[in-house]
Amino acid sequence: MSDTPMSDSGRKPLDHYVNEAPFDPHSATRLSPDQEKFYLSSQWRLMWLKFRRHKLAVWSGIYLLLVYFSILISEMLAPFSFTHRHTDYIYAPPQEVRLFHEGELVGPFVYPYDVRLDLEELRWVYTENKAEPKPLRFFCTAADYDGATYEFWNMAEMSFHFVCPSEGSHFFLLGTDRLGRDILSRIIQGARISLTVGLIGVIISFVLGVTLGGIAGYFGGFADWCVQRAIEVIRSFPSLPLWMALSAAMPVNWSPILVFLGITVILGLLDWPGLARAVRSKLLSLREEDFAVAAQLMGATPTRIIGKHLLPSFTSHLIASVTLAVPSMILGETALSFLGLGLKPPITSWGVLLNEAQNFNAVALYPWLLWPAVPVIMVVLAFQFLGDGLRDAADPYK
Repeated sequence: MSDTPMSDSGRKPLDHYVNEAPFDPHSATRLSPDQEKFYLSSQWRLMWLKFRRHKLAVWSGIYLLLVYFSILISEMLAPFSFTHRHTDYIYAPPQEVRLFHEGELVGPFVYPYDVRLDLEELRWVYTENKAEPKPLRFFCTAADYDGATYEFWNMAEMSFHFVCPSEGSHFFLLGTDRLGRDILSRIIQGARISLTVGLIGVIISFVLGVTLGGIAGYFGGFADWCVQRAIEVIRSFPSLPLWMALSAAMPVNWSPILVFLGITVILGLLDWPGLARAVRSKLLSLREEDFAVAAQLMGATPTRIIGKHLLPSFTSHLIASVTLAVPSMILGETALSFLGLGLKPPITSWGVLLNEAQNFNAVALYPWLLWPAVPVIMVVLAFQFLGDGLRDAADPYK
């Protein structure tokens, strides 16, 4: 319908349009599907959407999942048993994987080594025998080469490998050490210890940090004073001498498993103060909020208030803190084992492998002994990138 009301002067009519469509009070607030994905999502979904935009953190998380999954089947991934000694191939250099032999496609293969002793330099010299290539095999089940059998999780004898050399041959992708042990197999097996130390140590430090930090932040007063003084005493000691003293205090007659547990407990007991201070500072500010006071007036116990109302308010911060604490645990175990104060053979970890590369002359002649440092660097960087992504996603409203 169209009306033509008169203007203020009463001389000339003005055109006026009236929309006859029914009035919809929600038309101005209707959201598009893309808007609904953000404005109607929960906080956890917003965190995931923001974390997914951090491509480096996503790929780091995928890499860490694959690495931690690999420790379940370390023996199958390694081409040899990590304890087997190839006495005829001491300090053997890495073998190059090739596809073509004399212009023909053979597939993945390596050239076997011919070994001779150089009496002038007193070292073994390895030359490739290019007359007979040795194809690599996949999903092997036959124990037809030295070092094929192993004890799967020390429970059952097996010989299955995803990749293995030809029958009666050898395959040293990263070379061998002073005892002729395959470095690649020992790196894969060492991941089980080094990565597990980080997880167990973080669990111990997380429980102590959240518990003591929660008590100090919520109750304050004398409890806060005691926790703060304990943190200051622990943080006042230099880390390396304290590690050395605690490691030396462990009995020499302990089994490798007990030494492993002792190292994890030491790392966990020394790493909780940082998390405890973070939890304390958060609780000091949150305990005065209305929801915390309301829960207290309704008769909720301090344990329920802390665990049910306060800690979930900064769970994202705790997740990021834990993620960033794991690499420090791994580096701590690596440093102790490198100095000979942590894990010792027959346990195999990345730190134990690097301990064998302390001799400068050996490294100068056999640089492949430093290969165990590569997975340490990659895992630590992956945890750092993942922690940065989680820390950015922890506040999805920024």
